[in-house]
Amino acid sequence: MACKVEELRQIPLFALLDEEEIGVLAAQVEIKKFAARQRIYKLGEPGKHAYVMMSGVVRVTTVDRDHQEVLVDEPHDGEFFGFASMLEDTPHQTTALAIEETTCVEVSRDDIAALLQQKPMAGMDMLTVVSRQFHASQELVRLRANRNSNDVIEEEMSFGDRIADTVARFGGSWTFIILFGAVLLVYAAANIVLRGRAWDPYPFILLNLFLSMLAAIQAPVIMMSQNRQDTKDRVRGELDYDVNLRAESEIQNLSGKLNMLTEKIGDVDDLLREHLKLKEHLPGR
Repeated sequence: MACKVEELRQIPLFALLDEEEIGVLAAQVEIKKFAARQRIYKLGEPGKHAYVMMSGVVRVTTVDRDHQEVLVDEPHDGEFFGFASMLEDTPHQTTALAIEETTCVEVSRDDIAALLQQKPMAGMDMLTVVSRQFHASQELVRLRANRNSNDVIEEEMSFGDRIADTVARFGGSWTFIILFGAVLLVYAAANIVLRGRAWDPYPFILLNLFLSMLAAIQAPVIMMSQNRQDTKDRVRGELDYDVNLRAESEIQNLSGKLNMLTEKIGDVDDLLREHLKLKEHLPGR
C-alpha cells in the first residue's frame, strides 16, 4: 500500500524532512498491515526491511544462551525496529511479532539510498532524529546505572511503612530498653512504697495488662518492618543483578575486541613472516 506524505509527517524519524524530501520518501516506502499474532520477521532472517510503528502493538524479542525468550523492546507509535540489521544488511538478531492488528511503514536500504541520492541533506536530518533517541537511551541507561537502592526503596515506601520502620528501629534500640526499664522500675517502686494507697499493688495486674497490649501492638508492627526489610533485600538484589548483567555484557564486548585484536596481530605477524621469506629468496640477497 502506498504511503501518504501526511502519514510520514507524523513519524518523529522523518519530522525534520522538508516537503520535497518527504515526498520523495513517500514514493519509495510502503504501508504494511499485520494481523494479530502475525510474525513480522524472525531471528536469522535477512534484514532487508525495517519498520516504523504507526499503530498497534509489537513485541521484539530475542533468545539468550539458555534458549529463553527475552523481551528486547515494545516500540510505540513513531518508533522503529529492525533498522540496525537493515542498514548493515545482516540477518535480524531479533523476532518481531504483532500482538494486535498493527500498521507499519516498511523501509528498505534501497528506499534510503533513493532518498539520499536525490536529497543528500535528508540523511543529516534523519541522523539528527536518530541521535536524539540514542542520547535519550544513553541517559536512561546512565540513570539506571546510577540508581541508588535506598532511593528506589524510599520512593516506594508509604506513610504506614515509614511508621513501622520507625517503631521497629526505636523498639530495637538501647534507648528504648533503658527508658522502658526505668519506667517499669519507677512504676513498681511507686506501687510498693504506697502500699495500701497503690493504684496497682503487687503483682501489678494493671501493668501486665498494659504490657500485653503493648506487645500485641508492637509485634505486628515489627513484622511489617521485617516485611519491608525483605522487600529492600529483593530490590537490592534486582539492582545488583542489573549491574552484574551490564558488567557481564561489557566484559564480553571487551573479550570480543581482545580476540579480534589478537587475530589481527596474528595476521600481521603472518604477513611479516611471508615478507621476510620473500626477501630471503630475492636474487642478490
